[in-house]
Amino acid sequence: MSDPTNAGSPNSFAVRRTLPWMLLLFVGSGCAALIYEIVWFQMLQLVIGSTAVSLGVLLGIFMGGMCLGSLLLPRVLSAKHRPLRVYAVLELSIGVIGLAVLFGMPLLERVYLAGATPGMTSILLRGLISVACLLPPTLLMGATLPAISRRLESTPMGVSWLGFFYGGNIAGAVFGCLLAGFYLLRVHDMAVATYVAAFINFSVAMLGLGLDSQLPQDEPVSSAVPPTQTVEPVTGSPLRKLVYLTIALSGFTALGAEVVWTRLLSLLLGGTVYAFSVILAVFLTGLGIGSSVGSWWARITTRPRLALGLCQLLLAAAIAWPAYMIADSLPYWPIDLSLAAPITNRATNMPWFAFQLDLARCLWALLPPTLFWGASFPLALAAAAERKQDPGKLVGGVYAANTVGAILGSLLFSLFVIPHWGVTHAVGTQMAERILIGVALVASLLMLVPSLIPELAEGKSSEQKQSGFAFMGWTIALTAACGLLSILIFKVDKIPDGVIGYGRSLLKNLPLPEFVYVGEGLNSSVAVSRQSNGELNFHVSGKVEASTEPQDMRLQRMLGHVPALLQEAPKSVLIVGCGAGVTAGTFTQYPSVERIVICEIEPLIPQYVTPWFGGQNYHIVDNIAKENPHMVNGKKVEVIYDDGRHFMLTTKEKFDIITSDPIHPWVKGSAVLYTQEYFQLCKEHLNPGGMVTQWVPLYESTPATVQSELKTFFSVFPDGMLWSNDESGDGYDAIVLGEADPAPINIDKMQARLDRADYRPVAESMADVGFHSALDLLKTYGASGYDMEKWLGPADLNRDRDLRLQYLAGFGADLYLEKEIYNSIKDTRTWPEGLFEGSPANINDLHTAIVPSTQINMQTLNQLMNFPKDDSPPPASTAAP
Repeated sequence: MSDPTNAGSPNSFAVRRTLPWMLLLFVGSGCAALIYEIVWFQMLQLVIGSTAVSLGVLLGIFMGGMCLGSLLLPRVLSAKHRPLRVYAVLELSIGVIGLAVLFGMPLLERVYLAGATPGMTSILLRGLISVACLLPPTLLMGATLPAISRRLESTPMGVSWLGFFYGGNIAGAVFGCLLAGFYLLRVHDMAVATYVAAFINFSVAMLGLGLDSQLPQDEPVSSAVPPTQTVEPVTGSPLRKLVYLTIALSGFTALGAEVVWTRLLSLLLGGTVYAFSVILAVFLTGLGIGSSVGSWWARITTRPRLALGLCQLLLAAAIAWPAYMIADSLPYWPIDLSLAAPITNRATNMPWFAFQLDLARCLWALLPPTLFWGASFPLALAAAAERKQDPGKLVGGVYAANTVGAILGSLLFSLFVIPHWGVTHAVGTQMAERILIGVALVASLLMLVPSLIPELAEGKSSEQKQSGFAFMGWTIALTAACGLLSILIFKVDKIPDGVIGYGRSLLKNLPLPEFVYVGEGLNSSVAVSRQSNGELNFHVSGKVEASTEPQDMRLQRMLGHVPALLQEAPKSVLIVGCGAGVTAGTFTQYPSVERIVICEIEPLIPQYVTPWFGGQNYHIVDNIAKENPHMVNGKKVEVIYDDGRHFMLTTKEKFDIITSDPIHPWVKGSAVLYTQEYFQLCKEHLNPGGMVTQWVPLYESTPATVQSELKTFFSVFPDGMLWSNDESGDGYDAIVLGEADPAPINIDKMQARLDRADYRPVAESMADVGFHSALDLLKTYGASGYDMEKWLGPADLNRDRDLRLQYLAGFGADLYLEKEIYNSIKDTRTWPEGLFEGSPANINDLHTAIVPSTQINMQTLNQLMNFPKDDSPPPASTAAP
């Protein structure tokens, strides 16, 4: 093995010439790895669920595999093997396994579903499935840097190049993140993204083999160090352990901060897939730039441990910058994209304006601390390096320590710190940021304090040890820095309630209402606000998701009453998404209903949010935190804390009604509740005669988004229909209805049920939102799937393999085209032949409401009803059904 800084080595020029090409290898490797990470997480979430615990399992196994790979390779594989060949074999193997995971996922899904159960009871099985998918490739990914590092020596110049390789790997990851988020998965699907990643792996492997063929056989590791660099090794096991502990704490704060700031910035930017891609790309960009600067610093410094300590001290101060920006500055930037609407194509250009602004805000907030995290890795390599040390073991040890810290940081903050302190007053992220500053300060002291002790100071001869005055000066400066950072810790503010409530629309909703509850849970941040007129709003992910305003109450009740009133006597109901509980509460008024299951991913919602709406939801979950299941109005109500898709995959129970009111489809992750496969799951879990209803928002959307939602639903329920919750004739939102066994709707029978004494609570519930009869409810009929077939023709189906909807919807998060969309739907509407049955008066009234431009005459009515042609009505005994 040769040192490219050693001019006396006969192979030094050949090795030095290959270094830029080796850097390119790591750029490609990082790009492929990030594409795989995004694709694998998306694939596995479809199987094991999207809860915070499931995501924690995925992240822990992914990063744990890389940690083990970095540790094992130098210990399992002898240094005599040619590094570039080893690297090439690793990359080839990653590509092969990546393809195997893609094609083997259906088999693993069948294995998982054979033993999985709803809720959190199958965590071990989720972990085993994740291990089977992620551990083999991540072991190999983690081994790539230690493998190629053996082409270098553990000298300052060699360590510096290792830092550049690390930075190149991150640069590739930035490109892979943006490529996957903005192109491969938006335009294509997970299979194409996997093929691209595998192609990159194979190309990198071939390039590695080509470079290896141009190099002579490796020399033994030289102990020569260039005369311009006189670095003392980190002598003594305790001091080396301190270096590993410091870089572990650096990884702990880095991933912990990424968890916290991604959560907070997604509120400000809107939780689209594009916003998450921008946040991750900016975070990685800072790491890459910092790594390059740190590599240069590691090359020129003679006291790398002191440099690492100063880096952590500056990091502690830098963490306070995003904490201040996100809580006290960014929410109040005067940004209003609607100002550009009159002069640009709203649907085409405005989303790209939003992405540019998101990028600027993320760079402004996140860049300072990420630079120092990036610089920490090469400085830690330099601080831990010893002469004649195997570079593979050096890199593997430092990388593993950093990764272990990262795993602990991400899991601790996401699963404990934020939800523990965030239950009330939403101070979980505030406490997390304070802990991050404190941990970074501790990490700096681990390096700086030994550097101030003369007997332990590095890089100095006994004659050069600092004087007592210098020691005192450094001590005073360090003490002052600790004092200032302590002040910064307690100056960190909580995220404003308005950000949790309104996110990117904060300024449009000033003055803010009174927030009666705010909380940060395992999966999302939620709030309840009360307007001056007493109306309540339920907020999640920075937007209003439900309210007691008339328009929202109407929609929430429709999701329950439409399927329940169309059926003779529904007994079991599943509600996906608790929300304000209004839809779920609707079913408590039906005398035949016996069991109500509510599937909710965020525990704070049924336990803390929904009870605020007790007057509207008939107190359906008021005591659920104490007793689950419990009885409400004679109905057994049970809350399952799981995401709806995973529950549907793992339960064998069937229902008479399944109603879904998920969060808006532009929110990352929600598109899984709008896929063709999900709707098929719903259909398979219906009892004979069962029905499915699904919310379809027309606002904050685009025509292509709504067309995709509807076409996907009607591909499973071809006889389905849309019911409109319009506002004064203009679009607002809607629901779609699908049936296991399509049958005509008898208006008179519906009204007869409403007139019964035991249905009086149902009639009152409908009247509360403006439906005073069955006919009033049926007049919300919008169109059938057959009506819209031509309009939906060019739309994309939303499938599990691509989740196309979340990429389409992400372009409409700031658009309000509901009137245009609803008018397009109305233009397709015709009278649904054979759908409605009932008395001539009711049919005529309904026909007039649905097709107001054409008054039906009695002859046409008799033909529709198959009455005699003499226009005489049937006898009274047969007029009523």
